[in-house]
Amino acid sequence: MTTLMPPKRQRKIGRWILFGSMMVVAVIMLYPFWIMIITSLKSESQFLSGGGFSWLSWSTLTSVIPIGQEVLSSTIVCSSSILIILCVGLPAGFAFSKLRFRMSTVVFLVIVSAMMVPLQAILMPEFVNVTKLGLTGGYFGAILVYAALGTPFSVFLFSTYFRGVPDELIEAGIVDGLGYFGVTWRLIVPIAVPAIATVTVLQFIQIWDDLLVGLLFIQNTSERPITVGLAVLSAGRTTSIPALMAGSIVSAVPAMVVYLGFQRYLVKGLTMGIDR
Repeated sequence: MTTLMPPKRQRKIGRWILFGSMMVVAVIMLYPFWIMIITSLKSESQFLSGGGFSWLSWSTLTSVIPIGQEVLSSTIVCSSSILIILCVGLPAGFAFSKLRFRMSTVVFLVIVSAMMVPLQAILMPEFVNVTKLGLTGGYFGAILVYAALGTPFSVFLFSTYFRGVPDELIEAGIVDGLGYFGVTWRLIVPIAVPAIATVTVLQFIQIWDDLLVGLLFIQNTSERPITVGLAVLSAGRTTSIPALMAGSIVSAVPAMVVYLGFQRYLVKGLTMGIDR
């Protein structure tokens, strides 16, 4: 005769199995980052021989590429693009979710369908158009392209999020004389912080880690982002692997900091409104 395991013990074992599985996944995901750190703390000769530690790779990195200027350039491009994405996507998402107008569904589907178009399919036509406007010399061309690529997703996410906002709240604001503009900026924006944080984090990671747009649309070498700088470093005749790993760490840290800083908003921002 078999005896059933008590439910409390089953839940405890299940938690330990889940914890062990997550630990294995964490080790697999963090191991490459650990290798990057260890490799960056070696000189080229130490890397080839497999022993010793040195800060020479970090000094080599700063002498080969202007790492500080490139981080600043990436920050300017990311911040400006995300600001445009939020300023366009938030009111558009509110309008599509709460304000019904003629052909609104069709317009919304057309905008959202832009998310299905791969970047590689439109990159060259965009480059031709931006070049004709003379915007490939500095930041502005890349900012416009990133904003155009990120806006459909922000419209979709904000629209989904605002479907969970009670209509009575908006109607009360209209009755109080706020108008749609006042309702948007005084009522909607404060309760949309999770959605704003979600769009900010996801777009920041995508823009910060992108190479193609920065490589094509920012042709001024003094304004190139860090991903382009690392690509130039790795394309040299003699590539220093420790210096490249040091640059990769510098490139990865800002995205990790932004993600960790806003992670508590991500799940709420992505799921609110889906079940309504």
